[in-house]
Order: sequence, then structure tokens, then C-alpha cells
Amino acid sequence: MEHWSNHPRMAKIHLFIPLFALVHAAILYPTVAARVVPVPANDNQEQTLSSIFDISKYGTLQINNGLAQTPQMGWNSWNFFACDINETVIKETADALISTGLAEMGYIYVNIDDCWSTLRRDSKVSLDSVTFNLVLFFSDVHLGQLVPDPETFPSGIRALADYVHGKGLKLGIYSDAGDFTCQVRPGSLFHENDDAEIFASWEVDYLKFDNCFNLGIDPKKRYPPMREALNATGRTIFYSLCEWGVDDPALWAGKVGNSWRTTDDINDTWASMTTVADLNNKWAAYAGPGGWNDPDMLEVGNGGMTYPEYRAHFSIWALMKAPLLIGCDVRNMTAETYNILTNEEIIAVNQDKLGVQGRKVQVAGDGCSEVWAGPLSGNRLTVALWNRCSKAKTIKAVWDALGLESSTSVSVRDLWKHQDVLQDVVASFSAQVDAHGCEMYILTPQNVSRSDI
Repeated sequence: MEHWSNHPRMAKIHLFIPLFALVHAAILYPTVAARVVPVPANDNQEQTLSSIFDISKYGTLQINNGLAQTPQMGWNSWNFFACDINETVIKETADALISTGLAEMGYIYVNIDDCWSTLRRDSKVSLDSVTFNLVLFFSDVHLGQLVPDPETFPSGIRALADYVHGKGLKLGIYSDAGDFTCQVRPGSLFHENDDAEIFASWEVDYLKFDNCFNLGIDPKKRYPPMREALNATGRTIFYSLCEWGVDDPALWAGKVGNSWRTTDDINDTWASMTTVADLNNKWAAYAGPGGWNDPDMLEVGNGGMTYPEYRAHFSIWALMKAPLLIGCDVRNMTAETYNILTNEEIIAVNQDKLGVQGRKVQVAGDGCSEVWAGPLSGNRLTVALWNRCSKAKTIKAVWDALGLESSTSVSVRDLWKHQDVLQDVVASFSAQVDAHGCEMYILTPQNVSRSDI
């Protein structure tokens, strides 16, 4: 199990953790060391829709706060800006989401990541007396309330929320289920009630809760207190767990939050993106309306991948019902980036009301020609032909791998060409796919008309 200090966002950070936190942790959070792996699939089971697209693990775990009926969509500051953020960037991003039409397509969350706060809390203390004495003795960094950095957010978070809400958008903020955030701002561990109250008072709509400086405490003990604290505020706040998949959050986080990171941080490379997709894929049965697997934010438009690779990235994230959180500078998008992020037909796959995560269903003998698929409302099926090879390939999707009877006749719509390309197709269909490219389709049974969808 990777230690939090080895996480990429901890690079170049070396910090002594105050003794009081370790004492407090030992008293309040006895640790439980356990790791559970998913049960392997039975390769001999009959290939039916229900067996391929299993959702049996979904339904009993949901937090049921009314949010996340479809995966969240919006923007997050980290992938492009990292710590170089300020209220002007956030306001201009909100403006750009409106002016480009991205907000109208569903990108409504404007999420501030790490580095928005000062390095220390203020002097207003509301801790119990024992904790207060320990904190006072060992370190004043833990006293009081979180404070927005006066240099970068001089108007405060509430004023920024008012601005974002005035655009019809929602504001998200970041904290950490640890002693400090990954960039060594005050974390919310042992401060869940105070921090939830102040987030609610600022009218925040979304909380990303990270995993740095976690003192080795079991995440199943660290993350629920913030759920309780958020619920106690009376404000409905989307709760996004960023646990990096270390303790298999798909197995338990549905009781806690609205989405949960299943992987380490993505970076803007083909190798990272494909690795993250595979890691997220194995937890497909645990996602559904109310709680989603999160393979991290989109890198589309940040310059590290080619256009076909970014198109594949967006296609697979949409098919996996992953959160679609833009990670580039939306104030300065290329036409190619805009065309990817605004593909309404692929967004519709991600936001489909059936809410079943698509998954990898077929891999060719070459090991890099893949078929991914998932059921949609209206008895439809979305299929992605993903070429992870270094040269163009013809990829075939066969009905058995999709859970369809071989005699089933379907029409095929190409979601990147935005046109119906085949009719009366039975048994299989195939297409030429460029190296590192992905073609995406919807298969509709011939006895289903568009008016039925």
C-alpha cells in the first residue's frame, strides 16, 4: 500500500507532523489495517447483459442526499493551474463556462482545488478543552477557522460563491481528510464540524476531500465524520472523496459520499490515462445514481496528448460514467479541445438516466484492440472501439461480448460523425480505428424507434 507521503502531490514537501495530532489520532481513531480485493469474474458464466454489465453491488450503499443522480460535470483548477490560482481566475472561468456554452451542456461546477487558504487557521477556537490544550501546547497552526488567502482571494469565498451563483453555476472547494492538505495548508481532520459549517456559511456546493497527511488513520474512519458534518449544516453539498483508491473505496464509500476516487492522480500522458481507465474499470459494478467511481479529472486540452488520444480519453470517461470535470484553461481552448468537450451525443451517454457504468468487454489477441460497452436507457447500448495499439487497426465488436443474441438486428450511430452509419446489423460490426484512437457508437435495436428513447 502506497504511503501518502509518496503521493505525487507531496513531491518536495517534507514536514514534521505535530505530536499532538498523533496523540489525538491514537485516542480517537484506532486504526484497522485491512484491504479487500474484488471477487474475480467467472469467465465461464453465460454472456448476458445482466452478467456482463453487473450492477449487483450497487443500490445498498447510497448516501441518498439527492445529489449525483448523474455524474457531476464542471471544471477543476488543479490540472492546469495547480497552486497558481486566485479569485480572478475563478471568476473568468465561470464567465468562460457561460460564454462558450459549456455550462448549458452541463458543466456547472466551478471547483477550487488546493492553495485557496492561508497557511494557518485564524484565532477563533471552538475545540473541546482537551483538544484545545493539546493544540495550544504543540502548534498554533491548528487553531480556529480556515481563512481564504487575502492576497489571492481578497474578497473571500462567500463573495466568490455569490458571483458564481449569479451565473447560474455552483462553487466547489477543497480540503483534506488529514492534518494538512497536499500543499500544506490546514487540513480538516478533527475540524470537520467547524469546516463544514464555514463551507455552508460561504454557500459552497461541492467539497473535494483529499488524502494527504492522513496520519495512517483508516480512511473508513476519517471520511465519514465530514459526511455527518456536512449533513448537519442543512446545506446540500456534493461530497467528493479523493482517497486515491488506496483502500478500495468503491467497496465502502457509497455509504459516505457522492463520488470516490478509484485511482491515483492522473497526469497529461497517454500512459497515465490508459492506466487510470483500467484501474477504474474493475469497480464498474459499484457505481450508479447517487454515487460514482472517479478516475480523476479530464486532461483534455492541456497539451500532453494528441487529438485522437484526447478524444479517446473523453469517450472512455463518458462511457464509464466518470465525472466530467474539465482540467484545462477554458478561457483559452483550441477548436479541437472545444469540439471534444462539447460533443453533446457523448455527454448524453455519460448523463444517461439508466446510470450503468460501461466497461471493457472484449480484447483482441493483439492485446491492444479493445471493445468497451455499456447499456443505456431505451434498450440501447453504447460501444467504444478503442485502439491502444501503435498503428491503425480494424476492431470488431461481436454480439456475444455485448450480451446480445446473435440474431439481434440493430442500427449503428457514430457519435463522433453524428450520423447513422449502419442499419440492420446482426452478429457483429467492425470499423477501422486510428492508432490510439477511439470510435464511439450507439446500437439501437431495430424494433426501438427514436421516439421510444
